[in-house]
Amino acid sequence: MAHILHVASLFLLLTKLSIGQREVTVQKGPLFRAEGYSVSIACNVIGHQGPSKQHFQWSVYLPTAPTQEIQIISTLDATFTYALYAQQVRSGGIYVERIRGNSVLLHIAKVQLKDSGEYECHTPNTDKKYYGSYSAKTRLIVIPDTLSATMSPQTLSKKEGEALELTCEASKATAQHTHLSVTWYLTQDGEGRQATEIISLSKDFTLIPGPSFTKRFAAGEVQLHKLGVATFRLAIRSLQPSDQGQLFCEATEWIQDPDETWTLITRKQTDRTTLRIQASVLDFQVNITAQSMVTPGNPLELVCLVVGSGRDPQLQGVWLFNGNEVAHIDARGVLDLKRDYRERASQGQLQVSKLNPKAFCLKIFSVGPEDEGTYSCAVEEVVRTQTGSWHVLQRKQSPDSCVHLRNPAARNVALSTKSKQQAVWEGEALTLLCKADGAKSPLSVEWWHFPQSQMQPELVAGMDQDGTVQLGTSYKERNNHGNTRLEKIDWATFQLEIAPTAVTDSGIYDCWVSERSQNQARDRSWTQRLTVTVKSLESSLQVKLMSRHPQVTLANTFGLSCIVEAGFSHLGVPLTVTWQFQPARSQVFHPLVRIAHNGTVEWGAFLSQFQKKTKVSQSSLYSQLLIHDATEEEAGVYRCQVEVYSRNPLDTSGPARASAISHPLMIVITLPENKLRVNSSSQVEEIFINSNTDIECSILSQSTGDLHLAITWYFSPMSMNATWLTILKMDQTNVIKYGDEFRTPQRKQKFHAEKVSQDLFQLHILSVEESDQGKYLCAVEEWLLSTNGTWCKLGEKKSGATELKLRPTGSKVRVSKVYWTENATEHREAAIRCSMESSGSPASLFSVMWFRSREHSGRNMLVHLQYDGLLEYGDEGLRGHVSCYRASPTDFVLKLHRVEIEDSGMYWCKVTEWQPHSSPGMWVSQASDESQHVVFPVLPSELTFLSRICSSTPLLYFLFICPCILFLLLLISLFCLYHKARELSALRLKAQKEKPLWIDMKGAEDWMAMRREEEEDN
Repeated sequence: MAHILHVASLFLLLTKLSIGQREVTVQKGPLFRAEGYSVSIACNVIGHQGPSKQHFQWSVYLPTAPTQEIQIISTLDATFTYALYAQQVRSGGIYVERIRGNSVLLHIAKVQLKDSGEYECHTPNTDKKYYGSYSAKTRLIVIPDTLSATMSPQTLSKKEGEALELTCEASKATAQHTHLSVTWYLTQDGEGRQATEIISLSKDFTLIPGPSFTKRFAAGEVQLHKLGVATFRLAIRSLQPSDQGQLFCEATEWIQDPDETWTLITRKQTDRTTLRIQASVLDFQVNITAQSMVTPGNPLELVCLVVGSGRDPQLQGVWLFNGNEVAHIDARGVLDLKRDYRERASQGQLQVSKLNPKAFCLKIFSVGPEDEGTYSCAVEEVVRTQTGSWHVLQRKQSPDSCVHLRNPAARNVALSTKSKQQAVWEGEALTLLCKADGAKSPLSVEWWHFPQSQMQPELVAGMDQDGTVQLGTSYKERNNHGNTRLEKIDWATFQLEIAPTAVTDSGIYDCWVSERSQNQARDRSWTQRLTVTVKSLESSLQVKLMSRHPQVTLANTFGLSCIVEAGFSHLGVPLTVTWQFQPARSQVFHPLVRIAHNGTVEWGAFLSQFQKKTKVSQSSLYSQLLIHDATEEEAGVYRCQVEVYSRNPLDTSGPARASAISHPLMIVITLPENKLRVNSSSQVEEIFINSNTDIECSILSQSTGDLHLAITWYFSPMSMNATWLTILKMDQTNVIKYGDEFRTPQRKQKFHAEKVSQDLFQLHILSVEESDQGKYLCAVEEWLLSTNGTWCKLGEKKSGATELKLRPTGSKVRVSKVYWTENATEHREAAIRCSMESSGSPASLFSVMWFRSREHSGRNMLVHLQYDGLLEYGDEGLRGHVSCYRASPTDFVLKLHRVEIEDSGMYWCKVTEWQPHSSPGMWVSQASDESQHVVFPVLPSELTFLSRICSSTPLLYFLFICPCILFLLLLISLFCLYHKARELSALRLKAQKEKPLWIDMKGAEDWMAMRREEEEDN
């Protein structure tokens, strides 16, 4: 079985995960196995597709026919086996054990020499295509069994304590390199002939004792010696009765496979030697110890001691009461009780035990009248027979011991606190002790509490004589968040503990002690009372807030200390401290950090960087905030709030028992003292034109701290009333930004700044020209970066001016005058000329720059005609409106193509002479000169009738809108006339229709008048 497990472990080592390509593996060979023993070969397939359960087919190639496959067994096809192995397969001598779906073991129960050969494991294809290996081979070599183990059979009789030596001969003649292990076994009678390992010499030459002989091997009583090449001797220095039985020697041969694992190949056992041991019997005495007088209800313990006998005797004890056996415990500790005592033991009223090999104990936990009488014990020395039963060698009985019950007497009760103080703090444990005197007897107790200003008591807790504790109703509910415990310290002392206490626990406590009498109808009781005061934590809690530096310099560190003063400081109660902050110009306090009593720290979100720069420390009555790198946002009012919690671990989530807030403390953040000083002395520097120069900005002193500097360079030209222009600024983050007049690529190449050291900065000016003459200075600013990422300016200083002048080079340019040829009229062309006194050297080239200055605007460069003829405009919008060209060697012309009124102003030119440099293709400026500023007026053009109209916006609007209005009025008049004509036509038609009716009505009126006249005449 060990061989199979060994092969299986090897098989599991070969198993691995493979995806995509099938791979079949078997144990690495050659495998040497001994004739007549079992063989197991592992096979495993990975990387396969299809079902997880794969099939395996085993074949062999014998040395007599190395190319002929002989099929042995298959998990897929029952007819796979050839006739040579059919009988072994049918009988189970050869079979395949499946470990997993893709792993199997080939077992050959009894291998023969003819089974040597090359074994192949093949897996039928379940994949969609052939990919990988589908079989693997290993070589099995069967070698003869040359192991022998011999020992002469004999029967030995020894006495307990004598020595024993047995010799075993074990040898092998295997040609391969193998190791030998030898093990001695003992088979005891009556144990189903199960062999017990005594000691073994392992294959790696290590002595290993059996589990039952470990202590004796460590003591040197059991030893195994190798004498020569093939002789192994077992030596037992002192025999014990348990060594009786049959002893034999087993030799095992091991071989190391190519995978470096050791495999058992042969095993042999010797004949057996029968050992009989005669136990030694020594005389001994038995004594009993017990109390003669016992109070009813108290425990009674009787101990039976054996004096004398052997070193490790096998003893069994018997307990007798009034001459009758009540309990029996054998040498192995098996207990047998009589019926009455068996029931009492099942109810926990008594206990029978074996304290040590020579001591037995009978304990009755609560003595009653039925336990009064005579006790004795008997001890028997026994030895186990061959049938497994115990044989009594001798029996000794102790003297009788009489036990009597003591009658109870009157008692006194004393009540006190454990701390001897009748006042405790809220949350502190209250421990009351109630002690009764008198004879020892079972007692019960009840604790009652009279709260302050109440006459009705309430039950706190009670304990019966059997130790059962009952809590009062209100105290049962309190046990969910606290602990009310009643304990019996000894038979007459009872301890009541209430933890944690509340202010409502103040009042009077009564202790009632009761004793149950055997001959009276009711129990006897005694009482005592004690007044206890529980002091409130709130009444003694005070909090102070302190700081050594309420006025803090920016970027410095300041600390705040929250000190708790309380009369209960010795209790070590858990505290929760909350630091609060009220920023300037605010009326609300915000939480900064909360250090809870359970050790957790919660940070507020009001100050974003507060947690990163703050160190919190806290002890039992002290909390400190250490705030580094102070910024202006930390300026404000601070305070701390302290909450006191219960020390009871069951009440950690309960509310605070007391709370207090410190007085507010104002922290003011001030700027550090500005110690910045810059070299303010003025100087003049003269250099040659086109040379390079450096303007220095020297810092004499700086403020302390981690400060950053910003450097700004200014320039004032030589002309009168010139303003200071910003050349560039290197801010506190070393970012450089050029001024508006110096943003052109040429200017950026000419001027650049450098930080030489912490206190020296330089402005480098390349190829100095005449236009670079003027005054230069630097402005230094000190900045402080706070932890919240904001910059704070501490101060600013300016250096003295350095005036830069050019030394004469011998080449001079003189501009004589600037004039225009004719008056400039609006909307016409105009030309302004600039003339030099001479045309200069033939090797010289000239460039000209035209400037204009208008009212309410500064100096503007219009156009620059470079020495190579290229035009550069100051404003791209002037292209097409302004042009410049050289009319003659000494004349330059500025032409305005369409003059506007806005072109009026002061115009002048600047001419610069250029000569070739030593470097090919490079020209350098030699000298320059500016002309006088002349006024260039623009006259309005003569107005024509149309131009007058077009030039007057109101008139233009009138001429455009008035005809429209007249046309609309004409349309309205025509519409009104048309409507009036239609109305007149309609009236005329109506009048024609009404005329006949009018005539008829007129005739009728005449007739009526004549009729009236006739009637009057009559």
